[in-house]
Amino acid sequence: MSTGIYYLSNFVRSEGDPKIIRSGPSSLTSTDRLARALGWFSIGLGTIELMAPRRITRALGMHGREPLVRAFGLREISSGVMALSVDKKAGLWSRVAGDGLDIAALLPGLRLSNRRKANVALSLLMIGGIAVLDYIAAQDARAQQRPSRSRRSYADRSGFPRGLEAVKGVARRSPQAAE
Repeated sequence: MSTGIYYLSNFVRSEGDPKIIRSGPSSLTSTDRLARALGWFSIGLGTIELMAPRRITRALGMHGREPLVRAFGLREISSGVMALSVDKKAGLWSRVAGDGLDIAALLPGLRLSNRRKANVALSLLMIGGIAVLDYIAAQDARAQQRPSRSRRSYADRSGFPRGLEAVKGVARRSPQAAE
């Protein structure tokens, strides 16, 4: 399969562009890959919530909550876009907060009179599992962006390959120094 990707990427290149022979290892960390997966999942879920809120509320036995489902869809899409951005930490924490909102919105669906409370319980279970992934990803992203506490000291370096004294000697011997 990867040979096809190389062929396709070379097919769309111009004549003067370098050809791809093979690609090297990915520079993405496991945190980056998890954030990317959660971001795309969030965009997909948000799109479904925007396009079919009535089907979702019918499956959960929570009729009349369609505007809330649409609002949650917009929130999911924006969180997903932020999770895919360079500063993914904000998007991942937004997803964690959104999981809390989702749980709070679903809890009233567990009432005894709801014939679809089993679907609500299953939804709560799934949100709980995804919330754990969101929290792990957010914690890892925060740790990844945290600056190291130990600072290196470069006091013993001059920035000149042969040392500061060699540079001073060259400056003394230059013709402009004689003027």
